[in-house]
Amino acid sequence: MTRTNANLFSALTAAFPTRRSACAVETDTGLHYSWQDLLDASAMLANLLGSLKLPAASRIAVQVDKSVEALMLYLATLRAGHIFVPLNTAYQSGEMAYFLQDAQAAVLVCSSANLPWLQPLADAAGTRHVFTLNDNRTGTLLEAAARQRRTHTVAKVQPQALAAIIYTSGTTGRSKGAMLSHANLRSNAEVLQRYWDWKKPGKTKAQGGDVLIHALPIFHVHGLFVAIHGALLNGSKMIWCAKFDPRKTIAYYAQATVMMGVPTLYVRMLAESTLTPQATRGMRLFISGSAPMLVETHEQWRARTGHTILERYGMSETAMLTSNPCKPRDGTRRIGTVGPALPGVQLRIVDDAGQPVADGEIGGIQVKGPNVFQGYWQMPEKTAEEFTADGFFKTGDVGKRDPDGYVTIVGRSKDLIISGGYNVYPAEVEGYINNLPGVEESAVVGAPHPDFGEVGVAVVVPRAGAKLDPDSILTQLKAQLAHFKVPKRCVVVTELPRNAMGKVQKNVLRERYA
Repeated sequence: MTRTNANLFSALTAAFPTRRSACAVETDTGLHYSWQDLLDASAMLANLLGSLKLPAASRIAVQVDKSVEALMLYLATLRAGHIFVPLNTAYQSGEMAYFLQDAQAAVLVCSSANLPWLQPLADAAGTRHVFTLNDNRTGTLLEAAARQRRTHTVAKVQPQALAAIIYTSGTTGRSKGAMLSHANLRSNAEVLQRYWDWKKPGKTKAQGGDVLIHALPIFHVHGLFVAIHGALLNGSKMIWCAKFDPRKTIAYYAQATVMMGVPTLYVRMLAESTLTPQATRGMRLFISGSAPMLVETHEQWRARTGHTILERYGMSETAMLTSNPCKPRDGTRRIGTVGPALPGVQLRIVDDAGQPVADGEIGGIQVKGPNVFQGYWQMPEKTAEEFTADGFFKTGDVGKRDPDGYVTIVGRSKDLIISGGYNVYPAEVEGYINNLPGVEESAVVGAPHPDFGEVGVAVVVPRAGAKLDPDSILTQLKAQLAHFKVPKRCVVVTELPRNAMGKVQKNVLRERYA
């Protein structure tokens, strides 16, 4: 049967419980939002967007602190048929100016504290509508929405209509906007609902179904799509943590069944004495992603709780691609792997010539499936480069697959650093360093870190006659870049190691500063 409306909002809300007064989201400050609250507020916000007379599929850029109201704004953007552009709250002026210009944002929603410096950037980018939204339920966005109706007809969209643009840094410097459609996001959410065996209300936890601890940011794929879509599509309550607190999170296990996190969160919870088998006895599933988890962390978690963390693999451009099994009939969870390709995802490992390699051999990971994005925003040439002639997306990651289909990520193409679950592309950071006074050139490499997994180390060469202070360089970067991109260490050297072709040998630098 042909779907009359492919809007993701319709799919998510169709799964809402019939008892709309039940709690959908409980915050760590004691607030309770019902399923009806999500419907009413998203309708009012969608009507507000409609009152602005925006062109169809306008970009709604959002840089706000985590709140349930921000979630409602996301739902409203889908509902109204516009395109959601979530932006990391750590982004600074140089980055925000680029995003607003590149996305040609029609609306910017930001925190009141950041309005003074963001308003001029919005004006320069031609963004006509600027609202504020704070994490304490204040701001001009909510004031304007309060005057709108609580009913709204969901915009009709085609399956390939864009739902979101997720900016992902590029190895050549500036970020690329990955275009994700309603069909991309819906297909991935539906696959994960089945594969991760989400329990609908009436099956577990005193007949309440699965309950998700949401302790992730909501400006990237993991927290915004994987976690939120998973809960909403299943009609599952969320326990909403605005900020991650390891001790509080462990205390929430008594009320929950599912948690998603990055390795850093699990490492920090392992440091708490309250993490015990008793504390986690009601939990069904712990999921980790966005960065590789150390085998040691896996083993410590299992020893302390009796649970084996499910590790999976995805990207901004594709949402989730692989996952260790959840249900025993699908196989066992193998530590050190990210599991087999998800149902509907085609995954292959190829050599430099693009030819498939044998099981166990290392090569580039390529994927194809209904979850794979539509391309990069306003970058047709870059999009064409990243897809093969037969439609596979070149992930840029390097890995291997065993005979049972389990994938192991062994490295990353180029020089990507994953720090605390966030992608850091050295070329972008190097661009800012090289523009600082007295800098001749620089190289940024990753170094192992027990908490963040990896952190950046900046190796900087001064111009002739210039004297550079490493601490000053880092201080200047903090004013221009998101905190997770700023290297944790800076070293000033007379020259960078190079090979016979003049290329900087970053492998030498990694070994030297590991």
